[in-house]
Amino acid sequence: MKTRYTVTAIISAALFGIATPVSKGLLEELPVFYLAGFLYLGAGFGLLPFVMLKRKSGIVKRLKGRNGFRIAAAVLFGGILGPVFLLFGLQYASAASVSLWLNVELAATALLGHFFFKDYLGLKGWLSVLLTLGAGMLLTLHEGSSGLTAGLLVGAACIFWGLDNHFTALVDEITPGESTCIKGLAAGLVNCTIAWFLAGLPFVTVKTVPIALVTGLFAYGVSIMLYITSAQNLGATRSQVIFASSPFMGVLFSLLLLGESVSFLQGASALIMVASIILIHREDHGHHHYHEEMKHIHIHSHDDGHHDHRHDHLEAGKPHIHGHSHDKKSHSHAHNPDLHHRHDHLQEDD
Repeated sequence: MKTRYTVTAIISAALFGIATPVSKGLLEELPVFYLAGFLYLGAGFGLLPFVMLKRKSGIVKRLKGRNGFRIAAAVLFGGILGPVFLLFGLQYASAASVSLWLNVELAATALLGHFFFKDYLGLKGWLSVLLTLGAGMLLTLHEGSSGLTAGLLVGAACIFWGLDNHFTALVDEITPGESTCIKGLAAGLVNCTIAWFLAGLPFVTVKTVPIALVTGLFAYGVSIMLYITSAQNLGATRSQVIFASSPFMGVLFSLLLLGESVSFLQGASALIMVASIILIHREDHGHHHYHEEMKHIHIHSHDDGHHDHRHDHLEAGKPHIHGHSHDKKSHSHAHNPDLHHRHDHLQEDD
C-alpha cells in the first residue's frame, strides 16, 4: 500500500516540475498575478467536470467547522500567497535554481508538521531538514545578490505551501479532486481580480493564456490532487520528501525547454538533497496507540488494518473512496502520520 502512494507522489512531482520552466517563459508576457490566476483557473475548471460527474451532494454542506477552515486556509496560503511569491522570485533568478530552492518546502512542511500538526519527525528527519536547508544556501550563493532576494521570496512561498500541505492533508469530508477544484477556482479568481486592479487587462498572444491554463490543469490541478491523495495516506511530511523530486524534474525541463546550464554548486546541492531524501525515507515509526471513533471521506483500501467495513464487489487491496465510519480501537503497528495517525509526539517511541 505504501508503494502505491509513493508512486502517486512521484507522478505528482513530475507534473509539478514542468511548471517552473514554463512559467519562466510565460512571465515575459503575463504579469505575476495574472499568471498565478490562470494557472489555478486551469486547475479548477479542468477538474470541475470530473468533480461534478463523480459527486452530486452539496460540497458546502460537507465543509462545515474545521474542514471549512482548513480548505479556506489552503486556498489562502497555497492557492494565493504561495504561487505569487514564487513567480516574483522567478523574476530574480534562473528557473533551474528556483526549482531546486523549492526543496525548502520540505523543511517548512517538516517543521510545521512537528510543532503544529502532530506529524512525526525523528532524528533522521531532522538531519534531512538541515541538509535541505544547506543545499538551499548553496544555491543562494550561486545566484549572488539577486539570488538573496529570490531566495527570500521562494522561501516565503515554501512556508505558505508547507501550511497548505498540512491543511489539505487533514481535509477529510471532501475528495482530493473536490479540494483541488475549490482551491483552483477560488485562488484563480482572486489572483486575476488583483491583477485586473493593478494592471488592467494585459496584452497577450493567442497562445499564452491556453498554455497557462493547460499547464495549470496538469502541473497544479492533477499534481495537487495526486499529492493530497498521497499526503492523506503517508502524511504531509513524508509525501513532501517524495515530492521533493519535483525540483530535479524542473531542472531537467529547464535544460530541455530553456537551454539553461547547471553549475557545480547546483549539482552539489542536488546530491545533498538526494542524501536528505534517502535519510527521511528510511525513517520508521511504530508504537502502541489509540483511535477514537470517527467518520470521514478519503481514498482507502481494506488491507491496512483500519478499514474493515464490507464491500462484496471490491477486492481487499483495491483503492476506492466513500464516506465511512471507524470504531474505537487500540493496537500497535508501524504507521505513517496519515488521517488515522495524528497524535502527540510524547506518546511515540521509535
